[in-house]
Amino acid sequence: MRRQFFRPITAFGLIAALWLPHAAIAQSQYPAKPIRLIVPFSAGSATDILARIIGGKLGEGGQWQVVVDNRPGAGGTLGASTVAKSPPDGYTLILVSVGHAINATLYPKLGYDTLKDFAPVSLVASVPNVLVVNAASPYKSMRDIVAAAKAKPGTLNFDSAGSGSSTHLSGEMFKMQAGIDIVHIPYKGTGEALTDVMAGRGDMMFAPTVSAMPFVRQGKLRALAVTTPARAGALPDVPTVAEAGLPGYAFDSWFGVLAPAGTPKEVIQALNTEIGKALASPDVRERLAAQGAEARGSTPQEFASYIQAEIGKLAPVVKQSGVRAGE
Repeated sequence: MRRQFFRPITAFGLIAALWLPHAAIAQSQYPAKPIRLIVPFSAGSATDILARIIGGKLGEGGQWQVVVDNRPGAGGTLGASTVAKSPPDGYTLILVSVGHAINATLYPKLGYDTLKDFAPVSLVASVPNVLVVNAASPYKSMRDIVAAAKAKPGTLNFDSAGSGSSTHLSGEMFKMQAGIDIVHIPYKGTGEALTDVMAGRGDMMFAPTVSAMPFVRQGKLRALAVTTPARAGALPDVPTVAEAGLPGYAFDSWFGVLAPAGTPKEVIQALNTEIGKALASPDVRERLAAQGAEARGSTPQEFASYIQAEIGKLAPVVKQSGVRAGE
């Protein structure tokens, strides 16, 4: 009896002794291979630009290698679905934007749960949208646009990166609060939309500063107002929408990193720590500022709460605008 009872305990102890050190070593060696950072939008988008800045910084030390993988489509939901279904090992991540919170209301069926199927890692940046017009446009201020729209309802249009995008909802909030009728023209991406504004085929756009700044500097676009509560550091002379005539208007385009739900807490913490270091480095902060973005780290718990709050804030805007996925 004693010998029969003793052997299973010895075998179990041997297995535990062999497995536990192995698990500890595996965690201490993370990452042991390249990390895939999915960008759910096309190359050149604000999300793509930020991903390459952060990913490049993480790779400077040699231990971390980040490969940016663009998976555009369906307003960012294709990339998000890929990550939600990926192994929760810390080697597949996604850089999402405020569109991740918008999509929770916009799409009746996502194929994933916005809150339950992801493990928040960290906020990364806040990027104002900026109301821009062609450099030769007759509109010199936001008030000029409002006056023209009220004089001739339905004759002006605004471009966006797609229905339900932050560039779209910024414009919808503008329409609602200004009490004007301007026509939404959705494109398949920010680049295409900005190209038509610069060519004079679109009257205006609420574009991410990251994407619009180069053209503003080149004199191809005129910046009229930024959507955030405070002025953008890269555009100190450009008023906020609230300052320009719509008190209370505020729309913040944020970006952050998510992992699949079930990713070990130790891995989430390691990622959070390294991203925090990258965001604190002067060169990254300078590069982000040059793009009109502000470095904005957080704890995983803070990011989780932030996403939930954003879903609640943006849901009424989506519903009131009447926008439907795929329009």
